[in-house]
Amino acid sequence: MAVEFLSDEQAARYGAFHGAPSRAELERHFFLDDADRELIEGKRRAHNRLGFAVQLTSVRFLGRFMPDPRRVPAEVAEYLADQLGIADPSCLKEYGERDGTARTHAGEIQDAGGWRDFAEVREELVVWLDARAWTTGDGPKALFDAAAGWLRERRVLLPGASRLARLVGTVREAANQRLWDTLCGMLTTGQRGVLDALLTVPPGARVSELDRLRRGPVRFSGPQMKKALERVAEIAALGMGELDVSAIPPRRLAELSRYGVDGKASLLKRHTDERRLATLLATAVHLAERAVDDALDLLDVLVATKLLARVERESAKAKLKTLPRVERASAKLATAFQVVFDTTAEQVDTETGEVTPPEVDSLVGMWERIEAVVPRDELAAAIAALFELTPPLDSDADAAWRALLVSRFGTVRPFLKLLVQVVDFGATPEGAPVLAALKTLPELANRKKVAPAEIDTDLLTGSWRRLVLAAPGLEPGTVDWKAYVFCVLEQFHRMLRRREVFAKNSSKWSDPRAKLLAGDAWALTKPTVLASLNLPASPGAHLEARAALLDGTYREVAARVPKGAQITFDDAGRLHFAALEPEPEPASLLDLRAAVNAMLPRVDLPEVLLEVFSWTGADAAFTSVTGGEARLKDLHITIAALLVAHGCNVGYTPVTGGADALKYGRLSHVDQTYLRLATYRAANATLIEHQTAIPLAQAWGGGLVASVDGMRFVVPVPSVYARPNPRYFGRRGGATWLNLLNDQAAGLGGKVVAGTPRDSLYVLDVLYDRDGGKRPEMIVTDTASYSDIVFGLLTLAGFAYAPQLADLPDQKMWRIDRAADYGAFDGAARGRIDLDRIERHWDDILRIIGSIHTGAVRAYDVIRMLSRDGRPTLLGDAIAHYGRIAKTLHILRLADEPGYRRQIKVQANLQEGRHALARKIFHGKNGQLYQRYQDGMEDQIGALGLVLNALVLFNTRYMDAAVTKLRADGFDVRDEDVARLSPFVRHHVNMLGRYSFRLPDLLGGMRPLRDPRANGDE
Repeated sequence: MAVEFLSDEQAARYGAFHGAPSRAELERHFFLDDADRELIEGKRRAHNRLGFAVQLTSVRFLGRFMPDPRRVPAEVAEYLADQLGIADPSCLKEYGERDGTARTHAGEIQDAGGWRDFAEVREELVVWLDARAWTTGDGPKALFDAAAGWLRERRVLLPGASRLARLVGTVREAANQRLWDTLCGMLTTGQRGVLDALLTVPPGARVSELDRLRRGPVRFSGPQMKKALERVAEIAALGMGELDVSAIPPRRLAELSRYGVDGKASLLKRHTDERRLATLLATAVHLAERAVDDALDLLDVLVATKLLARVERESAKAKLKTLPRVERASAKLATAFQVVFDTTAEQVDTETGEVTPPEVDSLVGMWERIEAVVPRDELAAAIAALFELTPPLDSDADAAWRALLVSRFGTVRPFLKLLVQVVDFGATPEGAPVLAALKTLPELANRKKVAPAEIDTDLLTGSWRRLVLAAPGLEPGTVDWKAYVFCVLEQFHRMLRRREVFAKNSSKWSDPRAKLLAGDAWALTKPTVLASLNLPASPGAHLEARAALLDGTYREVAARVPKGAQITFDDAGRLHFAALEPEPEPASLLDLRAAVNAMLPRVDLPEVLLEVFSWTGADAAFTSVTGGEARLKDLHITIAALLVAHGCNVGYTPVTGGADALKYGRLSHVDQTYLRLATYRAANATLIEHQTAIPLAQAWGGGLVASVDGMRFVVPVPSVYARPNPRYFGRRGGATWLNLLNDQAAGLGGKVVAGTPRDSLYVLDVLYDRDGGKRPEMIVTDTASYSDIVFGLLTLAGFAYAPQLADLPDQKMWRIDRAADYGAFDGAARGRIDLDRIERHWDDILRIIGSIHTGAVRAYDVIRMLSRDGRPTLLGDAIAHYGRIAKTLHILRLADEPGYRRQIKVQANLQEGRHALARKIFHGKNGQLYQRYQDGMEDQIGALGLVLNALVLFNTRYMDAAVTKLRADGFDVRDEDVARLSPFVRHHVNMLGRYSFRLPDLLGGMRPLRDPRANGDE
C-alpha cells in the first residue's frame, strides 16, 4: 500500500537504489579515501572488506543502511572491488552469511562516521519543516524529499518512509491551519460578512460576485476602460487592502489567492470558516493589485493601438490620398517660379562672360510670361490647395495625426475621472509635472472654456503648442482643452511605460526603484551577491583587467586577419563575415540517423506521457490547489489526458473516454484543481533532471549553453494580453512564448508576453526564472534580443552573451585607447568606451544587478527604467559602456573563430527544431491560442512545454538505447555522428485523432526497439 501521499513506487524508492548510479554518482559517493581504506583494512576476508565498503558508501548515498547489502547494484560492487584490488566482486554474496556480521559493521560505520539516529534530531527537524512549510507552502512530496535531504546533510539515518511521511503530513497540516487562522483572525465581523457575500449569486445573475470580480477586461475601448476602473474601485471598496498582511509569506499568500481566483465558489463554500475566509481575504488582496494591473494593461493597449497607432495609420492614408493633388499643385507652382527665375535674372554667357539683362523689366511682363504656361486662376487654385493640404511652416511631422487624435476625445472621456480617482499614481521629479496635469483633466473636461493660465503650457511641445493654443476657430483667450487632454495623455503614457509615473497600488506598473535593494538590506546582501557574481566592490582593478583583455584581443585577432578569409572590411572600414557554409552530412551520419529513427517504437502521444511518468514520477508534482492530498485513482491518466488536450490544443473531446479517469467531469475537476503554472514547473524540473542523466544528451552538450527565442501564437479572441503585429499575426492580435533551451535539448523554462516586444527586455527574467537544470553559462539569442544595456547586464550577471548579429556591418566596434593601432580593425573600432563613466556609477550598477540577481526586481522593469524614448539614462549609458567591452570581445571572437560562429548557429538551429516540433504538437484550432487571459495563456503554454520536454526525453532515452544496441551489433557508430542526432523526430508518434491511454507491461521499464531492417509500416 502507498504511504499516505507517496505512491507504492515512490515509497519503494525511498532510501534504496533505483537502478545503477551514474558514473558521476559513483565517483562522488563511492570513492574510497584514505580514512575509508583505514576502516576497511581491519577486515581480513575479501567478502567482508567488500561488504563493509558497500555499507560504508551506500549509507552516504542512500542515507540509511541497506537491509541486505548483497543486493547492491553490480556496478557499485565492481567499482568498490576495483578500488580494493578484489578480483571477483561476486564474493559479496558470501557477506553476512554469519548472523550479526553486517549488523556489527553497520554499528562500526555509524560510530566512525558520526551518523545519528533519527530520534536525536526529530524536534530539530520539526522546527525546520515547520519553517519551510510556513514560508514555501510546498506540497507533501516536496517536503518529504527536502526532509530526507536535510537528514542526509546532517548525517542522520533515515527513518522508515511511513514514519517520515506522517511527520511531514502533521507539520504541514499544522502550518496550513496556522496560516488560515492568522488571516482569518485579521478580519472583523463585518469584513467576514463582506467576504462571504462574494460567494453568493445575486438575484437575476448567473455567476457569483467572486466570479464576476475576478474576470478582467478582454476588449479595448473607452467603455471597457471605464468598466475596468469601476472594477478597481469595487474591489478597493471591499476594504481588504487596508489590512496589513506583510507578516504572511508572499508565496503562501499568492498560493491562496491562486486557489481563490481559479477555484469554484461552490468548492470554497465547503471549506471550514477559517480556510474559506483566509482564501477569500488573500484573493481580495491579490485582486486589488491585479485589477489595477489589468486596467493599466488595457490603457496601454488602448493608447498605443486604438488611439496613437490608428490615427497615425489614418493620417498616413489621408496623406497618400492628397498626394496627387499636392503633386499637381506643386508642379504648377514650380513651373511658374521657373519662369520667374528665367525671365527676371541676368543671363551670363559662360564662354564669353557677356552679361545679358533680364528678359522682362516689369511685373506685367513677368505675368504675361507666367500666364503663357500656367493660367493665373489655376495658379491661385494650386496655392489654395497647398495651403489646404500641407501643414504650416511651424508644424512638425506629428501634427497631422495629433490633429486627428483630438477628434477621438469620445474614447477617453468615459474614464478620465475614474483613472485619477481609483489608481494611486506616484511620479519621479521628471514625471511629476505630467502627473499633476493628468489630475486636472477631469475638471477641465467639464468646462466649455479653459484659459491658458489654467493649463501647464510647459508640456506643450512641438505641434501640440499650436493645436492647443492656436487651433482654427479658437475663441481668443481660450485653449483647445481636448487637444490639451491628448497632449497630457500622450506624455503620461510615455512616462508610465518608463515608470517615471507609476501606480502605487499595482504590481506590474509600480515603481521599480522602490524595489531595488537599498540601505541595510543592500548592505547585508551585497557581500553575498558580489561573491556569487565575482564582482569587486571597487571597480579600478576590474576595469583595468577588462581593458587589457580588450586591447590584447584586438591585437591578437588583428595579427591573424590576413591568414584567413573569414572576414573582410569594406571601404568604410566596416566588418563583414564570409558566409558560414553548411556542415556536410557524411554517409555515416545519414545511415546512423536512418537506423536510429527506424528503431523508435510507434506510440500514441498519451502513451509517451504515461511512460515518461513511470520513469520519472513527474506526475507527482501535480498537487491539489486546495492543499489536500490526492484522493483520485489513476490520477496520472487524467493528467496525461489533460496535457494532450491543452498541449495539442484539441480540447477535452478527443481525450474523453469511458474509463473513470477520462470522463468529462473528472477531467474538468482535475484541470481546475491540479493543473497550474506551479505544478507544470515542478514537473518540468523532474524531466530536465532525467534528460541530463542520459548519455546521449551528454554527447549533445554539457547543459552550459542555452538559447532564448520567441515562438509566436495568433490569439483570435479579444484579449488585452494579445497585441497586434501584421507580420506575425495578420489582422489578429498575438502573444509570444519566450523559451529557454539548453544544448541537451531540455526546455528549462519560458515566459508568455503580449505581442512581439523586443526579446531583450525579457531575456534576463527568463534566465533567472528557470524551472530547473544547470545555470547556463553561454546564452545564444537572435538579433531581436540584443542591446548594449542587455549586454552589460548579462555580463555583470555572469553570463557569456552570444547574440547573432544579423546587421553586423552596422554594429560599432568599441575601443578604450583612441591612439591604439588595431590594424585592419582601426576603421571598424570607431566607438570609444568611457571607463570613467562606468567607475562613477559602479555602486549603482552593483545595486541594479544585485537587485535583479536576488529577485527583488524584474529585469524587464529595470531595462525600461534605464532607457527613455530609446535613449539610455546616465546610469543606463554607464551599463551600456560596460556591455560594449563584452560586445566587442564577442565580435572579435566571431571574426577569429569559425567554430564559435558554428556553435552559435547549432544552438539556434536546435531552438528552431524545437519550435517546429512544438508546432506539430500544438496543431489543434490551426495552432492558434484561444485564451483571453494571461493566466490561461501561461497554463496552456506550460502544458505545451511539458509535453515537449516529455517527448524529447522519450526520444532521447530510446535513441540512446538504439545507439547502444547498434554499437553492440557492430554498426559503424561514430561519436561525431551521435552528437548530431536530433531528439525532435516525430514520425513514430501519433498526435491526431483519438488516443490510447493504456500503458503496456514494460519489461525493464522500456518498450522493445523495432528492427531497423523491418518494413517501415511494421
